[in-house]
Amino acid sequence: MFTDRLKLVLAAGVALTLTAPAALAQESPSRPACAAVSDASLPPALSAWTKRTPVAAAATAANLAQASLPIGEGVDAQLKRNAEVTFPVLPAKPGGSVSYGGLYGLRISEAGDYQVSLGAGGWIELVSRKTLVKSSALGPGPACSSLKKTVVFPLKPGRYVLEITGNAEPTLPVMVTHLAK
Repeated sequence: MFTDRLKLVLAAGVALTLTAPAALAQESPSRPACAAVSDASLPPALSAWTKRTPVAAAATAANLAQASLPIGEGVDAQLKRNAEVTFPVLPAKPGGSVSYGGLYGLRISEAGDYQVSLGAGGWIELVSRKTLVKSSALGPGPACSSLKKTVVFPLKPGRYVLEITGNAEPTLPVMVTHLAK
């Protein structure tokens, strides 16, 4: 009887895992194997990906003025240990004590779809007034490029907080672009 109950609990857990909402399924998308990684053939909208500048992450929302992400420019996000960051909204995947994260401010002046591109599989959340913004798409970066993951958010003009968690390294390439209609 105990074995049957255990099987039922395990089956329910597997079913829940398989039916998780797409907006929460931000694991790094699978990509084809490449002989070499090159950013030479990135689309024009991502050309600034290869000219990144370092930007230190904020540890609290009060310090976002010094941690602003420019739209259309690549940055090397300088992250902190997750334990040092106070997230405005608890991330779905906060990462362990040895992973890295941080906060970045985004100022959106024109409504539309915005793509957040990452050079690794860190977890991201976008927050507006202490509410999570649901993503509308998730995908890998262009094949054989250093861009590993993209998440698209439909945004209105305003201020947002980009929460990054669970990154394995203290530096993460990031770029936010306004997608053409």
